[in-house]
Parts: sequence; C-alpha cells; structure tokens
Amino acid sequence: MEQKDLFGLALGLTDPWFVTEARLDLEEEKTDGVRAGELHLYLDFRPGGRFACSECGTTGLEVHDTTERTWQHLNFFQHRAWLHARTPRTRCGRCGVHLASVPWARPNSGFTLLFEAFALMLAVQMPVLAASRLLKITDGRLWRILNAYVERARTKIDMSQVSMVAVDETSSRRGHTYVSLFADPRPAERKVLFVTEGKDQSTFERFLADFKAHGGKAEAVTDVVADMSAAFAAGAAKCFPGADLTHDKFHAMKLVSEAVDKTRRLEVASRPELKGTRYIFLKNPLNLTEAQQQRWDQLKDGNLRTLKAYRLYLAFRDIWDYSPEMAPTALGRWISWALRSRIEPMVKAARTIRQHVPSILRVLSNDLTTAVMEGINSLVQAAKARARGYRNPDNFITIIYLIAGKLDLRFAHTK
Repeated sequence: MEQKDLFGLALGLTDPWFVTEARLDLEEEKTDGVRAGELHLYLDFRPGGRFACSECGTTGLEVHDTTERTWQHLNFFQHRAWLHARTPRTRCGRCGVHLASVPWARPNSGFTLLFEAFALMLAVQMPVLAASRLLKITDGRLWRILNAYVERARTKIDMSQVSMVAVDETSSRRGHTYVSLFADPRPAERKVLFVTEGKDQSTFERFLADFKAHGGKAEAVTDVVADMSAAFAAGAAKCFPGADLTHDKFHAMKLVSEAVDKTRRLEVASRPELKGTRYIFLKNPLNLTEAQQQRWDQLKDGNLRTLKAYRLYLAFRDIWDYSPEMAPTALGRWISWALRSRIEPMVKAARTIRQHVPSILRVLSNDLTTAVMEGINSLVQAAKARARGYRNPDNFITIIYLIAGKLDLRFAHTK
C-alpha cells in the first residue's frame, strides 16, 4: 500500500475522493529535541465524480467548477496537519451554484470534523482559552465552533414529552450577569432545556417561546419546581397556568440555615466563643468532625440566640419526615414558634415560608425537588471556576448547554 493510500484509509475517504500527495515539512529548529512541523495532505476527486447539493441535498449533480479549500486537521504525532482539496461547486436547478459538501468537514468550516470533535471534548473538560492554546487556534475561532454545534444541535431537540419543568438561576461571574436555567427534572431525562439571561418573570416568557418552537405544549406541563422567587412564581403562573408550583425543600432549608448563620454573625461581636463556628451550625450534626464535636459540646448548653435559631433549624428539618396529612400542622406550629422567637433573621425566614406553605409542602406528595438543578449547578460552577468566570453571557450559555444539555452533537453538522 502506498503512503498516500494509507492516509486516505486513515481519513476514511470514499470514492470519488482520494489522496494525491502527502508532504511533511519539518522546522529547522528543535523544541526540546523534537523537530515539529506540518503535514500537508492534498485531496482530489476522480473525473466524472458527482455530488449532492449542499443546500437541498439533491444527489448526482455534475461539477460546475472547483475552488481550493484548506482545513486544519488533528495533529499527526507532534506535527500540525492540514487538508487541501480541489473542492467542487455544483449547479442545482433549484438552489443555483453552491460549494459541495465534503465528507470530512461541515460547510463553511476551516476545520475537519475530527478536529472539531476533539475541540468539543476539550471545551467540556477545561477553559476554552486553555483549549484554544492546546489546539493552537484563537479562542474566538474555538467559540465559533462551539456556538455552531450547540445552535445546530438545539434545532433537533424535541420537547413534546416534557411535562415537568425545574428552574434556577446562576451568575456568569461573581456578582455579575445572571442566567436562568430551565431543565427537565424527570429521572430518565435530567437535562437543561433552555438558558437565558436574567432572573425575572420574562425568562419564563422566553422559555415558553422556545418550548413551543421545539414541540412543547404549555397545557401538558403539570408541575413547575422553583425556589421562592416571586418573579419565578409570577412567570410560572402566567406561562403555565395549569401547572402546580412546588417550592423545593432544599431552598426552604437553605433559607432557614442562612437565618441561623445571620444570627450567629450578629451575635459573634458580643459572644466571642462563636468565632470560627460557622460550619458547625451549617453542617448536619451527624457529620461533625471530632474537633467540631468538641467545640459543639462546649457551646450546646450556653444561653446563645444562635443556639435557639439552630434548634429551630433542626425542628424545621424534621417536618419533612411527617406525612402529608400531619405536615401542615407541624409547619404551622414551627412558624408560630419562629415568629415568637424574637430572633429577627428567623422571624423574617418564617414570614417568607408562611407565604408559601402549600407550594413548600407539595413536595411531600409529589416528591419533586430541584436536586437536578443542584447537580447541574455543580457542573456549571466547576466550569465557571476553571474559567474564572465568563465575561460574555452568550459564551456562558453555550458552555451550560455543552456540559448539561445532553445535546446530540454527532450530527450537528448535517442539515
């Protein structure tokens, strides 16, 4: 087998395409003793070859003329690789003259499909800037690859079977632009459906438009799971009026836990024994380290407002062990206790919970939570930390789709 035939086989070329020449250009200078260079593969098609229209897919079209094109390919060992081809243009009776599609690259791309597949894999695992440096392209060019694949893959999403929606928000950078994530919380799915800037009521309106564009029906949505944001509640009521709103118990627990921490921070100025105890009051009592347990034993019998708030927190945790019939009474008693406590952060939390009792307790009957959103958020936060935040919200949205959208990117280059 000749060298050029071997390269053709490695590239997966089929008739009428074949390799006409393979040339390796080595640099004179060595890097760490290794001579880097470039591999150039020249491709052509056999006389009489016919091609499909890249616009409508009509097959068997004759060649109108040709133009020279170049694509960057995966490295050949330590050498950068390039494909060069005399690319045909076809004349279609319906679409006119267009550049024919080639089997190794998507239309209008300067990279091969294998190069782009590798780029997608790297972008999921590391910051885009670091991936672009590894690939030896600019980060702008890599973002264009990622955006093209995500946009194309999202056109193929089918939301016709979605009956439950979970929503949460996160920031693109600490203290900066927020985006709202809408996800399918069903155990078999658990994926991001839509991401948009903002965290107000209008995010639901934009989601509904996208939902309908992908086959979703508002009347088919039976449940919406969200935190206790008034904007999300209003958006859900407007866009999905037939759905039950469930306020996730983890957000309710977080609200009460934060009230404990606020109480501790208010009290620590006058009670120095509370210094360095933040995580004792934030953790599950069963998960305390030996040192934390010793510190807790020193504090537990003291006359501290933080201890009173912490007991309220522990009592609130127990409410989720009640039956759906008994829980409303237990929660009512807890709210009364918290309001009488005169601990301002806890009083404020109790007032908020009192406004949402039915939607908070609904989780006891439907077992719906935003746990799926917490899992997705952990992936998003990890990606954000690696990249040290995203200045461009559109890029942040693209990354979220890549890591949590479960998009089928294999055929994103096809029409």
